[in-house]
Amino acid sequence: MKKQIEVKNLSFSYGKSVVLEDINLELEEGDFLAIIGPNGGGKTTFVKLLLGLRDIQSGSIQIFGKPPKEARSSIGYLPQYINFNMDMPISVEEIVLQGRLSKDKLFYSTKDRQIVKEQLEKMQISDLTHRKINELSGGQRQRVLLARALAREPAIIILDEPTASIDLEGQKEIYKLLKTLPQTKIIVSHDINILFEGVNKVAHIQRKLHLHNGLAESIKREDGHFCEMELLEIIRDRDV
Repeated sequence: MKKQIEVKNLSFSYGKSVVLEDINLELEEGDFLAIIGPNGGGKTTFVKLLLGLRDIQSGSIQIFGKPPKEARSSIGYLPQYINFNMDMPISVEEIVLQGRLSKDKLFYSTKDRQIVKEQLEKMQISDLTHRKINELSGGQRQRVLLARALAREPAIIILDEPTASIDLEGQKEIYKLLKTLPQTKIIVSHDINILFEGVNKVAHIQRKLHLHNGLAESIKREDGHFCEMELLEIIRDRDV
């Protein structure tokens, strides 16, 4: 498989506070990585570095052989918080079209609109095309925002807590959709159940990064029982 992301000896500090220390990671085409860890452990900072939203202080990140800022066009990003003015009469189609914007583009083309149509179909929300954002449920909004990220036609997609504030049924639907995406996927989540939704690599970040392969397979139970605390104990033991 073709290597897409390579992180070497990455460290980052806010003043004297070390947030990330000697991080190493490689992702190949088609990998599905889940990033887990405690609040304040460095997950968000790591994602910002991958996106080129923070300057690298020590070590390196290469995405398709380029530094993150030069590789942004290859990445679709779904942040945890997006502030929409719910009183603004903007439609689902208009939001997804934003994914086709670039600094050199002033108008949307016929191709742009066709790509948006295809992504709305992929997210199973074609029926919402002309609905306003303030009329949608939390789960529907997440599908719209995921469609916007995919409208860039990225090779890599990064999602930060994509199922936060969504009911259980909505979470299942999002996970089902993510499984169908061919892109390399990186998902930051507090929901440990994501590990059983097609993830093939797990990065536990708590200042340092510990990579686990096939974690979900190794902790399956014949009776189907899953204990979150037991899983966390397994991760901690492996991190040592």
